[in-house]
Amino acid sequence: MQKPLFILALALAVTPAVRAENVTINGAGVSLDANKTPIHTAKNAAAVAQLPPGYRFAVPGKFTVAIAGLNSPPLTLFADDNKTLLGSEADIARLVADSLGLELNIVPTSWEDWPLGVTSGKYDAAISNITVTKARKAKFDFATYRKDSLGFYVKTSSPIASLQKAADIAGRRIIVGSGTNQEAILLAWNAQNLQAGLKPFTPIYTKDDAAQTLALQSGRADAWFGPNVTGAWKAALSGKTRLAGSVDGGWPKAAHIAVTLKKGSGLALPVQTALNGAINNGDYARVLNRWGEGVERITASEVNPAGLGD
Repeated sequence: MQKPLFILALALAVTPAVRAENVTINGAGVSLDANKTPIHTAKNAAAVAQLPPGYRFAVPGKFTVAIAGLNSPPLTLFADDNKTLLGSEADIARLVADSLGLELNIVPTSWEDWPLGVTSGKYDAAISNITVTKARKAKFDFATYRKDSLGFYVKTSSPIASLQKAADIAGRRIIVGSGTNQEAILLAWNAQNLQAGLKPFTPIYTKDDAAQTLALQSGRADAWFGPNVTGAWKAALSGKTRLAGSVDGGWPKAAHIAVTLKKGSGLALPVQTALNGAINNGDYARVLNRWGEGVERITASEVNPAGLGD
């Protein structure tokens, strides 16, 4: 989607004590210890056959994937060695690599790095909670793998009852990632509010989770707006925040998270076939369910569907 909060670090999640805990996300139990074991899937002959003849991967024999937002559970988090990347994004990348008969090569990076890295061929793909948008489709190809759901989270003791529509953000101070589709939604809502004579909202941009937590708990910010699963994870761990409302990531339409590929590379179709194979054999569901993301599952992957701005 987006800068998957992508650059939102969950400081609590980097301590061994928290890693060992079982967390309940969207009604599903998540065991960080159990989820260290990779989920593999079978090689998909149909997907392999769709690879462009003579295609040159960034690293021969490997599927090189850029993953940003390096500590945003359940999407991304580091294992105890502080090197191995865990989370649903790494698991999805592994399903695609296995399906294509390739070794997975994950490159942890920043949100700012992946666009140039994908277009230059440094990475074969980016899997970083990236939402399909009209603007991005002009530069990249996409194969979807999850619904995009955004959530407003407030301090548990906040008097705010609901944040779900434009009027609700008038006069509010909201933590949001710069350059994300959630920021685009807030800006669109703000424009509506200004035309209606309502107060403007104030975006608050932070660089790390500690700053976000301080802003929210101190009252400098009224809410945080980002990927719902990330907000739900943090709320479950700390008990200091709660959900105040959710919005489709492609407001006013539904939106999808997708594997992002170089435009015209020819990888979109085989990656779609790989994802659909994993959906059909149940390995895709195993991945999402073990990270508490089953509520965002899709029934089939699509290539370049309608997105934010279409």
